[in-house]
Amino acid sequence: MAVAVGKKAPAFTLPASNGKDASLADFAGRTVVLYFYPKDDTTGCTREACDFRDAAQRLTSRKAVVLGVSPDSLKSHESFRDKFGLPFLLLSDADHKVAGAYGAWVKKTMYGREYMGIERSTFVIGPDGMVKAVFRKVKVDGHVDEVLAVVAS
Repeated sequence: MAVAVGKKAPAFTLPASNGKDASLADFAGRTVVLYFYPKDDTTGCTREACDFRDAAQRLTSRKAVVLGVSPDSLKSHESFRDKFGLPFLLLSDADHKVAGAYGAWVKKTMYGREYMGIERSTFVIGPDGMVKAVFRKVKVDGHVDEVLAVVAS
């Protein structure tokens, strides 16, 4: 079953950058901005994380929480969080199960070589656990404004 607007978001529990596990259920009653990104401390991923960081107050004032997900280790996440002052949890999806459940673990091609990797994607999940918006193949510039528009609606 594909993740789509109006459908129930797939449940998950992943290790988080605060040293605990985080589950979608932990945020019931709040809007969740779940974004998948390829790798900590790379150019595009850093810009995206910093954009979410800079919008954190506008998101939290609307009772929204941001969760970033990549295959990186918790140690990598903690370093990335600390280096850029990220005020939200980064979740480690080392086996790609959650990315797979959300359709963000996809076949990619670079220089003629095919491989599996994270497709930069964001899912806005309503307080009721239903998907409010799906953004695939995200372009970083302007993306947080798109997400804010959905959270505000």
